[in-house]
Amino acid sequence: MNEKIVVPALGESVTEATIAKWLKNVGDIVEVDEPIVELETDKVNLEVPSPVSGKIEDIKHKDGEVVEVGAVLGSIQSNGKETIQEIKKVEPDVKIEDVKEPEKKEVEKTVEEVKPLELKEEIEDETSSEEEPLVLTEEIPSNGSRKNNLSNTLSPSVRKIVAENKIDLKSIQGSGKDGQVLKGDLINLMSKSPKPSERKIKFGQEERIKMSRLRQTIAKRLKQAQENAALLTTFNEVDMSNVIKMRKDYQDDFVKKYGVKLGFMSFFVKASIEALKLFPAVNAEIDGEEIVYKNYYNISFAVGTDKGLVVPVLKNADEMSFAQIENEIKTISEKARDGKLTIEDLQGGTFTISNGGVYGSMLSTPILNLPQSGVLGMHNIVDRPVVVDGGIKVRPVMYLALSYDHRIIDGKESVSFLVAVKEAIENPVDILMENDIKKALEI
Repeated sequence: MNEKIVVPALGESVTEATIAKWLKNVGDIVEVDEPIVELETDKVNLEVPSPVSGKIEDIKHKDGEVVEVGAVLGSIQSNGKETIQEIKKVEPDVKIEDVKEPEKKEVEKTVEEVKPLELKEEIEDETSSEEEPLVLTEEIPSNGSRKNNLSNTLSPSVRKIVAENKIDLKSIQGSGKDGQVLKGDLINLMSKSPKPSERKIKFGQEERIKMSRLRQTIAKRLKQAQENAALLTTFNEVDMSNVIKMRKDYQDDFVKKYGVKLGFMSFFVKASIEALKLFPAVNAEIDGEEIVYKNYYNISFAVGTDKGLVVPVLKNADEMSFAQIENEIKTISEKARDGKLTIEDLQGGTFTISNGGVYGSMLSTPILNLPQSGVLGMHNIVDRPVVVDGGIKVRPVMYLALSYDHRIIDGKESVSFLVAVKEAIENPVDILMENDIKKALEI
């Protein structure tokens, strides 16, 4: 019996996916629920498990092809259990007791007859046979030396380096077979990476790589945000002294109890929620000619991965403690970087926090994550001179940015929202912890 491998339902509004990679090949034996193919959508990457135990009989779509929900990817001959049993049944016909020990003389004779293999050719250096997309249109002129000028055996990358850097091969003692010049010889000669860069040497003047579906979606939505929303950004600065001191004083106890560090993000999630309660328009969205006010607080937070930016969601963040927020951020971030986020992890956000400060950003204007109406940008913390009580003091300061949809959020609301976040961060004990740090941190 053959079982079809189909593209599963991919979540709300997702109708197609790209085959990122087949994890199994035709003829491979698989167990039920074992991942067999990885799909890439515009939101997440997900693995399709095998519906049955059996053998992969057919693959209809190759890596990189776009497939719709419900499309047949291939088929499995559902005889996996039988196949495994058959393998187990394969036993030698000869019983152990029937096996006779060879006579000593025969063994000694056999050993004497075994001679070491003689290689006709030496194995060439791996570097000399590497595949490179670049080929020179002109050969290196011969200088008559077989040892130091084997232009016909030089790899494309070596010939490229020699030509562009006008290197005299006579001056180089190659480390390859018969004195062949290898790429490593040239790198050593030039002390550092050859000029132009290794990337240029490997790929040429230009590279063309197809955008992933995730990157395409990011580009599309950013453009949509610029075209469909009345974007405006307001800025403020916040003194991080009290939060930094609190983290220093209670970090060890927090880590000991919860196994996760007390970060800045939990404070900003708490502060943002307090501000959202005061200014509900920032937690709202436009739907046609209606404004939808959200009386729940699902905070999206941006996570950078090697495949692009994803924005998972902390569901009902207003009901979470500091420890729960930090643990959830850690768990979801690890899932994002491992490509294991689900559709549910990315849906339902009402407000976004983006932390460009982890990459060293001083200031930026974040773009809305539609259909949301507001996004808070955090940045790096830098010691700056500030006026305190009439005197100049050095304080750790972070610049904050709030980008918002001016169609439903007025300037007064946006500025007041950002001030509310600032006050909560500068006075965390009073505003976020009800004057009881240990109770708030649950330590």
